[in-house]
Amino acid sequence: MIYRTDYHMHSSYSDGRSEPEDYIPPAIAAGLSEIGFSEHLNLFREIEDCNMNPGNISTYITHLQRLQNNTNDIKIKIGLEVDYFSGKEKEIDSYLNTLPLDYIIGSVHYLGEKTVDVGPEFYEGKSINKLFESYFDSVISAVNSELFDIIGHCDLIRIYGYKPTSDLEPLYRKLAKAMKVHNVAFEVNTNGRNRPLADFYPDRKFLHIFREERVPVCVNSDAHMPSRVGQYFDEAYELLNYTGFNEMAVFDKRVRRMVPF
Repeated sequence: MIYRTDYHMHSSYSDGRSEPEDYIPPAIAAGLSEIGFSEHLNLFREIEDCNMNPGNISTYITHLQRLQNNTNDIKIKIGLEVDYFSGKEKEIDSYLNTLPLDYIIGSVHYLGEKTVDVGPEFYEGKSINKLFESYFDSVISAVNSELFDIIGHCDLIRIYGYKPTSDLEPLYRKLAKAMKVHNVAFEVNTNGRNRPLADFYPDRKFLHIFREERVPVCVNSDAHMPSRVGQYFDEAYELLNYTGFNEMAVFDKRVRRMVPF
């Protein structure tokens, strides 16, 4: 049996629809060995419904620690999904380095003052080629910061199905090389299947690049409701196996180990 984990889930502490304990039964039913919560945290914008209030961080951690102590059928890990902003590395590190986390997912949502997933109108009238280049530059900067254990949905810029005319392989290659150098994992994020893109992140035709560069991988659902925990995992694992991956990244107290699958 494959040792499966799902480290990217959102509860009512950020923009998820249910309390953390509601995610446990479907995770067990899906055959997962570990789950982890990774609430959205943005330290440099106004607090929005989609993000955790930093003032609730202690309550969040205490809640998950209580679940850890009271749950025997599955391991529960404590994480965060943190927005990366260039030039704010010291502030991010200062906030995170004292927290008892098992892993930190770093994500790029913003290009300028707007997020790339705010709606398709964000892309109207803009050069898609330049948007992709800017987005990948930001993600690579997040990798280079060494603040994060996992990079979330590394090509979220694909969310609405816009496709540049330029060759994207050099961007994926540059990103994968940076991940290898800075010892950062990437995720196959299955929630892209629920978005206009209707496919995983990252683009499956470039997965071989991450394999060639020997970048660690994990499979995550990015679930915002219990019914999506472990969603499309059979397809994701089959895809990774076909691409040549044979082990998954597992995290505990910010330490990564690899588990064969």
